[in-house]
Amino acid sequence: MEWVLADALLSQSRDPRVLLGALCRGEVSAERVETLCFLLQRLEDEEARGGGGAGALPEAAREVAAGYLVPLLRGLRGCPAGGADDPGPAARQRRRVLRAAGAALRSCARLAGGPQLAAALAEEALCDLLNAGPAPGLEGAAEAAVEVLAAVGPCLRPREDAPLLERVARAALALALGGDKAGPSPDAAALVAGRLLPALGRCGGAALRVVWGGLVAPGVSEEPGRVGSQLLILSALAEKLLPEPGADSVPAAREAGLDARRCWRFWSAVQAGLAWSEDALTRKRARYLLQRAVEVSAELGTDCACAPGEGPGPSLFWWSEKKKDELLKFWENYILIMETLEGNQIHVIKPVLPKLNSLFEYAVSEENGCWLFHPSWHLCIYKRMFESENKILTKEGVTHFLELYETRILPFSPEISEFIIGPLMDALSESSLYSRSPGQLIGSVSPLGLKLQKFLVTYISFLPEEIKSSFLLKFIQRMTSRHWCAVPILFLSKALANIPRCKALGIEGLLALRDVLQCTMITHQILLRGAAQCYLLQATMNLVDVEKVSLSDISTFLMSVRQEESLGRGTSLWMELCDWLRINESYFKQSSTCSSIGLHETSLNAYVRNLVQEYIRSPAWEGGENSCMPDWFEAKLVAMMVLLAIDVERMKSQYSEKRRTQNVLRIFLDPLLDALVKFGTNAYMPLLKTDRCLQLLLKLLHTCLLRGSGTRDDEVFTLLQNFIMSTTESISEFILRRLTMNELSTVSDLDRCHLYLMVLTELINLHLNVGWKRGNPIWRVISPLKNASIRHLQEMDHGQEPTLGRQMQRAASMAALAMVCEVLSQKPELQPDSLDAGPPEMFISSLQLNQTLQKPHTEGESSFFEESSSSQGWGKIVAQYIHDQWVCLSFLLRKCDTLTPASEGEVPVAVRTLQSAREALTVLPSEQVLPVLHCMKILVPKLLTTSESLCIESFDMAWKIIASLSNTQLIFWSNFKAFVQFVFDPKVLTIAAKMKGQAYFKIKEIMYRIIEMSAIKTGVFNILISYCCRSWVVSASNVSLSIAKNYSELVLEACIFGTVFRRDQRLIQDVQTFIENLGHECAANVVIENTKREDHYVRICAVKFLCLLDGSNMSHKLFMEDLAIKLLDKDELVSKSRTRYYVNSQQHRVKNRIWQILLVLFPKFDQNFLNKIIDKIFQAGFINNQASIKYFIEWIIILILHKFPQFLPKFWNCFSYGEENLKTSICTFLSVLSHLDIITENILEKKLILKQALIIVLQWCFNHNFSIRLYALVALKKIWSMCKGLRIEELEALTSVIESSLSQVENMHGAGSAKKNWRRIQEHFFFTAFHPLKDYCLETIFYILPRLSGLIEDEWIAIGKFTRFTDIPLDAGFQWCLSTTQLCELKPGDWSQQDVGSNSGEADNQSEWTDVQKKIIPWKNHVPDLDLELVFQDRAAKLGKSISRLIVVASLIDKPTNLGGLCRTCEVFGAAALVMGNLQCVRDKQFQHLSVSAEQWLPLVEVKPPQLIDYLQQKKAEGYTIVGVEQTAKSLDLTRYCFPEKSLLLLGNEREGIPANLIQQLDVCVEIPQQGIIRSLNVHFFVILTNCAPFVNLSFYTHCAKRRPEDFMCEPCRKRRLLVEVGT
Repeated sequence: MEWVLADALLSQSRDPRVLLGALCRGEVSAERVETLCFLLQRLEDEEARGGGGAGALPEAAREVAAGYLVPLLRGLRGCPAGGADDPGPAARQRRRVLRAAGAALRSCARLAGGPQLAAALAEEALCDLLNAGPAPGLEGAAEAAVEVLAAVGPCLRPREDAPLLERVARAALALALGGDKAGPSPDAAALVAGRLLPALGRCGGAALRVVWGGLVAPGVSEEPGRVGSQLLILSALAEKLLPEPGADSVPAAREAGLDARRCWRFWSAVQAGLAWSEDALTRKRARYLLQRAVEVSAELGTDCACAPGEGPGPSLFWWSEKKKDELLKFWENYILIMETLEGNQIHVIKPVLPKLNSLFEYAVSEENGCWLFHPSWHLCIYKRMFESENKILTKEGVTHFLELYETRILPFSPEISEFIIGPLMDALSESSLYSRSPGQLIGSVSPLGLKLQKFLVTYISFLPEEIKSSFLLKFIQRMTSRHWCAVPILFLSKALANIPRCKALGIEGLLALRDVLQCTMITHQILLRGAAQCYLLQATMNLVDVEKVSLSDISTFLMSVRQEESLGRGTSLWMELCDWLRINESYFKQSSTCSSIGLHETSLNAYVRNLVQEYIRSPAWEGGENSCMPDWFEAKLVAMMVLLAIDVERMKSQYSEKRRTQNVLRIFLDPLLDALVKFGTNAYMPLLKTDRCLQLLLKLLHTCLLRGSGTRDDEVFTLLQNFIMSTTESISEFILRRLTMNELSTVSDLDRCHLYLMVLTELINLHLNVGWKRGNPIWRVISPLKNASIRHLQEMDHGQEPTLGRQMQRAASMAALAMVCEVLSQKPELQPDSLDAGPPEMFISSLQLNQTLQKPHTEGESSFFEESSSSQGWGKIVAQYIHDQWVCLSFLLRKCDTLTPASEGEVPVAVRTLQSAREALTVLPSEQVLPVLHCMKILVPKLLTTSESLCIESFDMAWKIIASLSNTQLIFWSNFKAFVQFVFDPKVLTIAAKMKGQAYFKIKEIMYRIIEMSAIKTGVFNILISYCCRSWVVSASNVSLSIAKNYSELVLEACIFGTVFRRDQRLIQDVQTFIENLGHECAANVVIENTKREDHYVRICAVKFLCLLDGSNMSHKLFMEDLAIKLLDKDELVSKSRTRYYVNSQQHRVKNRIWQILLVLFPKFDQNFLNKIIDKIFQAGFINNQASIKYFIEWIIILILHKFPQFLPKFWNCFSYGEENLKTSICTFLSVLSHLDIITENILEKKLILKQALIIVLQWCFNHNFSIRLYALVALKKIWSMCKGLRIEELEALTSVIESSLSQVENMHGAGSAKKNWRRIQEHFFFTAFHPLKDYCLETIFYILPRLSGLIEDEWIAIGKFTRFTDIPLDAGFQWCLSTTQLCELKPGDWSQQDVGSNSGEADNQSEWTDVQKKIIPWKNHVPDLDLELVFQDRAAKLGKSISRLIVVASLIDKPTNLGGLCRTCEVFGAAALVMGNLQCVRDKQFQHLSVSAEQWLPLVEVKPPQLIDYLQQKKAEGYTIVGVEQTAKSLDLTRYCFPEKSLLLLGNEREGIPANLIQQLDVCVEIPQQGIIRSLNVHFFVILTNCAPFVNLSFYTHCAKRRPEDFMCEPCRKRRLLVEVGT
């Protein structure tokens, strides 16, 4: 139409200049400029056909360009360009003007008849472009310049204007790539790539060569910021850079000789876009380039190969016409996988993963054992999976990669090695990947961890020997490059430890392993930290080449392994290390410090002997008396190597002479023993030498005495003990002299004082081990040391000037006195009879508590003192001094407390002391408050009656200290134990309970605070309940449980304690359990003490405490009855809670624990008490309960009726409730009747009971609910067998009816759900293997029954945990497991006894085995099933609704809110029916809130997810088209799909969509075209769109009727109207 109007206008105007002049006048608008452009193009066409004016037209074109268009473009330079993402109206109009003006300029340049105009315009625009540069947010001048260049570029001459074209190309490329900056502006790159560069591509080979050369220049594709821009340009020029069939198809490319397929840098950029780009559009461009290259190669039909790139291996891309089919299949699958990965939905991606296996089949030549396709293509797929936001997809990708070498042997590729060290290890750092698989038990090995171990072992075995060392080194160094969480570093270390032994690592690798050890230290999980160290040490022994490292290197490395966490002497790891040293000791690299080896000495012995000699030798830098004490590192190293060497020697002499071990140890320790013997006689021995000797002595003893090392009866320990005891007299004299003769006079001497005291304590322990004898050296030291310390402290209280020496001596004397008090309190036998106990006690009692050491004067002191006695350093000294005071006072209080009871005269003193203790808590640092808490424990019971407020303040102050320490792992637990012993002391609890004052409520408040803290700090409640129960056990033996009764809330909370952990917390617990299950195989389990801080141990402690109670003891009986009533009240409270109650919810777990404890307590209940609570127990059976709780309730009812048949009448009354009240909870009582033989076991007259039971059961056999009928039939079968056995005459009339009914049930035909469920319920453990009496034991209650009832593994308490918890012992005759049945060997069945309606639409979907028949129409209507559709149609007709043939299937949707919205939508639009997975959800309040009674007017059908396949096939047979709502590779646009009359719409799950097995049943998939980022729409909005499709056009025209005709004009119409106006 535009051409017709233009011809009409041009035919009426003889001079086109008049027409052009009319358009160039007036206000500038986009329509005017576009019309001008159109006329110029029409004139250009006329000129080409020879119909234009010869002279007038070129002149007119130049006038339009110079007089109108150029000034217009210059005027637009200063205007803002506007953003590309969301330009405003003004920016959009400006962009239209620019593009129209550019196109008009191109026509003017062609009409002008010469190249001058085009060249001039290009030069001017190029200057503007260079001045603008790659600025962020493209400016107006640059945008205008780009439009001009894009317009006039094709008018330039390829040869004559080649220099100009090259300059334009370089400037454009710089602007698109960003020059020297990190990246270009998105607006600039898009505009240049979309407008200018394609235009330059048409200009000839020169410009194209410049652009191509810049794109593939070295370093461009390696910069991540430029990959997107690079691919943007490549995709814009794809048609120019890739050849096409035909000789003259791309002359510019042919002239330039370009073929991007042959350049490896081009393919590197494509791969970078596929794998490394975070931008979805960039990845899409990369896929487009790949697909276009494959299509071009297939169309050309010629062989092609990419030039070799960096490194060996096949070309990045190649094509062979002979293998065209294989190549097309490979690339088709590859592109499909990459496109599918964009979805991030595992249910969509998982079916495509098998195609990834086929890629490897194509890629590897089995004949030649080489790669046909470059492996980097496969790695791009894995990289995309690793970077997915969906962690399930990431785990699938990592698992798939780790399984590569399980089924195939892939040729070696450097790219795979780099990928393992890079992206794979980055992905492996995610802890959540190591979680257990569904169905795995707690403590099982992580599937991913096991696959990682197998993969690494297999991959290393396939590596060439020359590559293996470098790969392992890089792998280990990569482990040091980041901070790892505990779980990933553990499994990586375990994988390394399982690599077969090879000489792969030298000194550099050893240092890298040491750095990895340091990485393990940052985690707070001590057990995982220790296990990782064990595995890393094993990896070191397996991988290090001993010929490249020396023993000195090994010993330094071993110092990074913490002996208290992993490398304990006597463990399997220690023995493995000794064996490794024994085998390799003669192969280690010689150390420069080792002297010549003797005739009978090995290199290890020589190294250790020289090590000890060098250590003992006085260093050349001896600093005199003021030198600091040496570091402990060297002493630890020497001690460890000595013990390793002697254990190696023991291995070698196992079957030879035993005396050699003693001789070798004597040789090692001779330098040390010689020095120690001279301590008492050589007064001039260098101070540093004495320090080093004592440090080594301590470390030797500590290394031998590590827990779990089993060295007390060890030969080495005995020899070491004898050697050290021979030097005791000399050492003790030296220590006594140093501590009592004013020789400690500097700040650094305080460290020496602590060293001396530690050595003295160890010597005391040694002598106690062999038997304490009077007259031994230690016995002669204790009394003088105590007296001298007291004397020094008394002398310095006489007002002497506080010099540094005096203050240091005072601090040392107080520390020595504290040590003596600690030793005497722990070992009273050390107190000599001849020593007078009076003066020390009098001195301690006269101490001024919290007295600080006055800072000494600095006159005349050295700068060393000035530096050491800073305020911070002196504060530590004062704090230690006060700490030692409280240690002494604690000793005195304990002694006095045990000797004499408190008297009235002691009360004022005790008050002052307790006040001082409160002050000390505010003064002392948190790590030194322990002795203060010990003192408060003794003082508070004496003062609670008279000074309650002071005691409460002490409670609060101590709790604040404990709460502040909750994040301090090292000192929290010891202080918390002391706090619990202080506040919950039995005396304190007794007095507070009697007074019932503020202290009583304060203690309970603290108790609940501790329980609250235990939710975030596991193990806190364990300490509290363990201490209380242990202290109450003593009172229980004394026939008194009054304390526990007053604090029964504590036991109640312990019985139901347990938190629902986050996934990361559960993962840590799972891995810790896995390590614990390894036992002695992992040395960390031996060395690290099992603190029993799991939540299970809280309940175990409470259960074991309750098992100790005696039902015949009145106080015990009252306590248990009170606890049972509180448990039932708690159960009722939880049942009434509005919190959602679903499987494994917190409410479910609490109720489960309540009934477990009631079962434990049941044997100790008498009839009178049961008479009080029986109604509550029966009432609990009427509540909708989860399966595990129903089993416990049924079990306890059976036990009650068996033991007390007197309650049978009340049990029969339970069947008298109305059917509406009972619902399906009657199944609980029917299950009880199935064990009627157990109930009536002790009843002689059974006939009346059987008759009553038979009458009741027969009534429920005719119930309309299928589940109830099943339970009734099971009970009927049991009761009737009993009746036949007793031959009851009164029931003979029913024989034929009952037996025929049971026979019909047993022999029912067909394979429907009724027959399946009858078989399943009969095979269920509760009706077959379970025996209520024989299976009554803790194992059944806490492990077997929770496991069989489908309870989460967190709630299973294995019987082994009960036996390992020894804090509360039980009688030797206590039976843990009494079950004689095979119950413990059964697996969870496929029948659930859960009440209908208890799920409330929450949490887990019902699994396949819960399928039971449901009645859709109430039985009262008596409508046959075949007439259902007629009924629906009739109801719709009565309501005046149209009858639709659309069925909406929502069985896969489980959220009540979505189902409610769907129901409302389907009813409004007249759907034929809505199919749901569970009709019980219509009772959910959230469903009803959104459905607004739509469920009453819409046909609802129940089809469970496992039944969907059969249902869909049935509907297909009825002529329905199955339409799935899913995004697939072949899904159709909803707006373009015409739904058939009979359509069934299948909706997917909210998270997973439609499962893969159902996708195969679909006839077609539809999806909604989306413009946003989010990939899904709410499900009932989709149904709205589907139902509204026929009304869309009507709505559109209704909307249009209200608008003006001009509003409907498109752009061409507006231009035609403007042409008419101009012509007029």
